[in-house]
Amino acid sequence: MELLTTNNVWMMICTALVFFMHLGFALLEIGLTRQKNTINILFKNIFIITVGLLLYCLVGFNLMYPGFESEDWGILGFAGFGLDAPLTAAGGLDLAYNEGYTYWTDFLFQGMFAATAATIVSGAVAERMKIGPFMVFTIIYVGLVYPIAGSWKWGGGFLQTLETPFYDFAGSTLVHSVGGWAALVAVCLLGARIGKYKDGKPQAIPGHNIPLATAGVIILWLGWFGFNGGSVLSADPGLTSLTLVTTCLAAAAGGVVAALVTFLKYKNLDLTMFLNGILGGLVGITAGADQMSPTDAILIGAIAGVIIVFAVSLIDKLKLDDPVGAIAVHLVCGIWGTLAVGVFGGLASGAQFFSQLIGVVSYAILCIISSFLIIFTLKKIVGIRVSEREELEGLDAHEHGMDAYPDFRLNEH
Repeated sequence: MELLTTNNVWMMICTALVFFMHLGFALLEIGLTRQKNTINILFKNIFIITVGLLLYCLVGFNLMYPGFESEDWGILGFAGFGLDAPLTAAGGLDLAYNEGYTYWTDFLFQGMFAATAATIVSGAVAERMKIGPFMVFTIIYVGLVYPIAGSWKWGGGFLQTLETPFYDFAGSTLVHSVGGWAALVAVCLLGARIGKYKDGKPQAIPGHNIPLATAGVIILWLGWFGFNGGSVLSADPGLTSLTLVTTCLAAAAGGVVAALVTFLKYKNLDLTMFLNGILGGLVGITAGADQMSPTDAILIGAIAGVIIVFAVSLIDKLKLDDPVGAIAVHLVCGIWGTLAVGVFGGLASGAQFFSQLIGVVSYAILCIISSFLIIFTLKKIVGIRVSEREELEGLDAHEHGMDAYPDFRLNEH
């Protein structure tokens, strides 16, 4: 019982840290976008976490963990509606349903992950997507697509039963790429913001508050201690400590290398690229944080730092307008981190790399098709983009009737 209590307390702390990451996402997104769309972005972030938790309680948790091991549930296994903890032989709730943590803690920890996929999309479509269609997309993607995707690996589905099982420790693919693929599809269907491209060349649209964006990244880095540390699923001292070390080193390496490559490529010290390099390192290490040595983690983070700079440049050249760099960070670095498990660390082998590749391709197919069907249908039925006037004047005024930074100066008479 003492061990269960220790493990459960650690898992609850990690749950709180992952919850705190939603503040980090919100600050990063508003900081890297324009003042006139601040309320819109904050509203979307609050909607995602609140509705995401309710959906995960009603259908998501049981859709993601249907019990593949004990029954033939198939790819779309479903264990029922709502939360219903396992019962003891005496008919009471079996709170200690495994040696690591209670059923309730398991639900809450996993539920925090569920909403992150839609948060990634929120940043990519910022400043021009209608709030209504985004909310509908969030409900379907978080309520159905993410749990099905998660069940393929974490729920004991077909990727877990490969001869060499696909490995994704904390979600480089299952969380970040699942959101990243949807972000890519959404950006393609939405089009670029007005003024982003002039004569075919990308134009900078500066964020209105870089200090807030910086604070957001630091909060996300802190939250990642829970994101990766909690994925140990116990308070095992050796494994949790190693996981936090590899997480930290990859983030640091990603940031430093991204800043250095940016300086060599563009001859300037770009803080936003520094910040995205940190996030790229974090996403990159997430798939194998428990399997890597410190040196492996630094290499993975450093390569992610290089990838970020060139991925952002490529996305701009393809005229894909991503205001916060979500596609480069979460999708491209998520793919890299997933494949890196087969290259570095304790699982490195040709067979493991092939399994990682199967996982990447499987999730690409699921997420591209599902997100396209959802967003394209919404585009045809109700439209997904605000009018030119609304975009130019700001979504805050037109979608919400509010101003994030009202002028409190007294009127002069």
